[in-house]
Amino acid sequence: MAPTTQISANNSRYSSQTQSSAGKSDSHVNKQKTSIRGIVAELLSCVNPDKPLVSLGVGDASVYPCFHRGQDAIKILSDSNSSGEFISYAPSFGLPSVRRAVAEYLSWEVRQGIKEEDVYLMVGGTQAIQVCTAVLATGRGANLLIPRPGFPLYEAKCYLSGIEPRFYDLLPEKNWELDPSQLRALADHNTVGIVLISPNNPCGVAYSSSHLLQIAETARDLNIPIIADEVYGHMVFGGGKFVPMASFAHIAPVITIGSLSKRWMVPGWRIGWLAFVDPYGSLKQVKMATETLMNIFCGPPCTIQAAVPSMLSASSEEFNNNVMNILESSANTLFTKIEQIEALNGYSRPQASMFMMVEVKTDLLDGIENDMDFARALMKEESVLVLPGSVLGLKNWVRIFFGVPTELAREAGERIASFCKRRLLVN
Repeated sequence: MAPTTQISANNSRYSSQTQSSAGKSDSHVNKQKTSIRGIVAELLSCVNPDKPLVSLGVGDASVYPCFHRGQDAIKILSDSNSSGEFISYAPSFGLPSVRRAVAEYLSWEVRQGIKEEDVYLMVGGTQAIQVCTAVLATGRGANLLIPRPGFPLYEAKCYLSGIEPRFYDLLPEKNWELDPSQLRALADHNTVGIVLISPNNPCGVAYSSSHLLQIAETARDLNIPIIADEVYGHMVFGGGKFVPMASFAHIAPVITIGSLSKRWMVPGWRIGWLAFVDPYGSLKQVKMATETLMNIFCGPPCTIQAAVPSMLSASSEEFNNNVMNILESSANTLFTKIEQIEALNGYSRPQASMFMMVEVKTDLLDGIENDMDFARALMKEESVLVLPGSVLGLKNWVRIFFGVPTELAREAGERIASFCKRRLLVN
């Protein structure tokens, strides 16, 4: 396995030689493309004042009350903290009872199981990604395989950790699966891992057991771990099935990233985890580096941690079914409308997460040269926010969020269709 033991550190000392650079941006930061938040802020400035905004650009379904039916997160949080026991500092790796609860939850259908000591609590999935890239950084030449289209935070964290991001393609014509031969072509002796997002943001798929097995066998042959981003774990519908990557840890070691944000509709709590599923101890030094880093970083608030076991155990069937039913209804409503629009191509009906990727046939639309033009003009004319695919690595596509009430999805679909009809070039 590629060496994965060191935490990158900047050993330079502030002196008279460095004072001249004070106030200048870090070179790694300057490498970053425009962020999702930056793009969204720009697009929101283009909204049509005569039409109410319909946001299909930001993945937060928690703002809609219909998604909370059957579960009272506020009561769970209040009850968990009523004892007054959770006001002191939490241990660096998280409260033992909470780590144990997460381990038990992640052990579902995982034959070797996950232990309490394998779980580290994080400030959401964002910190988990940051810690993961930091502990995998091995210095000059290190690279990480990440999906395209994908979640742009991985690329950003790679640069900040001094890792080269190497992109592998998700193939729309193959239901957004990847080609293992491309992984083999991209990897070298400095490759420190592969990021796999399933259920997938932004493509709306959950990979089959047979495809995950292919990926695990490829990682084994390349002697690298799999970073399994399962923030949307269990969020499947319409025939989709969630298979945890940890099921294949006997083939290749897995580092699982997860959080409460999506499935439990509490993104503002900022509670997540990093879990090592490594039955043969291949990642022992990486795990030690994680502990070193977590002794430096601040973890999630103790009061929020205290609510996690109840949230994991009290997630009722009514609540989960309600969320999946709304997501499926809204996804189908939008996708059916997109199928009817000549200038758009959705390829495959989503069955997971809260997103779909849609191709924009710019050559059919008047005044639209790229995905940013499409998103900007759609906002100016119809006040519908979608995310340009170029920020996710796929030019002339857009990401559409369907974590909205079905009636809002229907309204958005009608507005998108109206916009494309007006802009359609006549041959």
